[in-house]
Amino acid sequence: MSAHASKRTLYAALAANAGIAIAKFCGAVYTGSSAMASEGIHSLVDTGNQVLLLYGIKDASRPADASHPFGYGLRLYFWGFVVAMAVFALGSGVAIYEGAEKVVHPTSIQSAWVNIVILLVAIALEGSSLGVALGEVRTEAKRRGLGMWETIRTHRDPTIFAVVYEETAALAGLGAALVGIGLAVLLDMPVIDGWTSIAIGVILAITALSLARRCYVLMTGQSADPAIEERLREILARVKPIEQVNEVRTMHFGPSEVLVLASADFVDDTLAGTVERIVSDVEDGIREEFPEVRRVYIEAQSTMRHREALEDIGEDVDALEREGDEEED
Repeated sequence: MSAHASKRTLYAALAANAGIAIAKFCGAVYTGSSAMASEGIHSLVDTGNQVLLLYGIKDASRPADASHPFGYGLRLYFWGFVVAMAVFALGSGVAIYEGAEKVVHPTSIQSAWVNIVILLVAIALEGSSLGVALGEVRTEAKRRGLGMWETIRTHRDPTIFAVVYEETAALAGLGAALVGIGLAVLLDMPVIDGWTSIAIGVILAITALSLARRCYVLMTGQSADPAIEERLREILARVKPIEQVNEVRTMHFGPSEVLVLASADFVDDTLAGTVERIVSDVEDGIREEFPEVRRVYIEAQSTMRHREALEDIGEDVDALEREGDEEED
């Protein structure tokens, strides 16, 4: 996923949320709706989140240096985590507080049709923003040969999956506000407006916690797409001087920054020049197929020595592979 595509998704979401936030707050002030005020806070937080993610892209794009030899890509996951906390603390917290106030002190909604119009327009705008994000996901899904849901679930770019999460939550919140305000007016029960605000807060809390978990896993060193490891093993298995592939490990240092480490047991009489040529060919092949792989390190190591090294540091390859599969689930 290119930085250009990520920025396009964020700019689309930023424009939609900024305009919607203004409209929602105007509607809340004019009609006195708690649910509309909560939705305004939701859109305002989302607007700030897009700004944070745009800054995160800039921060993460700094070139590698002596203090960060693998670059600053992991910082984008940190900013994604900050976004999740902002949704939880500001969006969810304020919405639930606002709703609780309205439940305790209910007031009638005036000119509810204003809110209805704003909500319908907001649904159209949020839907278009979500469509842009899903378009990027569709492109990625086609490249990886996966379904849409699987791609969203395993996507490594927070500027994409954060927008998908936020806009999906936004549409759910808008739907809840539309139903809640309608029922509050039709049944002449303004307390429903307060409960609707609380429901919106709960939706935001669930979204924030899901987003925080995704970013936490990535910022603590998640492996790359298993297809990269599988493909590298296939390539190495076809190299005749290699008797066995001992281990392949991958790690994301950013959405488009993957480190690949491999240990292979070469035939004992393989010349050093042959090993160098094989390593160069394998590196070129894996980078051509997976552009996000920036660094490939292949170690020539006997299988026995490899196992001894793992025992010395207390690691088990099979256990590592199982844990990786569980994290993906």
